[in-house]
Amino acid sequence: MLQISNTVTIPAAEIEWQAIRAQGAGGQNVNKVASAIHLRFDIRASSLPEFYKERLLALSDRRISGDGVVVIKAQRFRTQEKNLDDALERLRALIQSATVERKKRKPTKPSKAARNKRMDKKTRHGQTKALRGKVQP
Repeated sequence: MLQISNTVTIPAAEIEWQAIRAQGAGGQNVNKVASAIHLRFDIRASSLPEFYKERLLALSDRRISGDGVVVIKAQRFRTQEKNLDDALERLRALIQSATVERKKRKPTKPSKAARNKRMDKKTRHGQTKALRGKVQP
């Protein structure tokens, strides 16, 4: 079972994973040992609460396919167990990040004093530039 919060868990049966060969350099071992993990989690078919499902499906994350399946490939470590733990931790982080409530932005504007100060500075700068003109004989 994957613990998401105090009340939400995902049964192990809902998470599919498969051991595959890792990409990249690794010497002789990389060609014969399947240590990377390919994890798949179907959001729509899961037992997650509807709130979690809606938030996850609304995310624009490249790890979530159009069908609502989360695909995570973990190949950071040399052992299958560590890569599986890493993939599960990344799935947990993805689900938790979807439930974080974003702070509502409060529109602001400069104060009247700040606007006046800006205009005075512009006027002074313009006067300085005007003094740089040609001198009349």
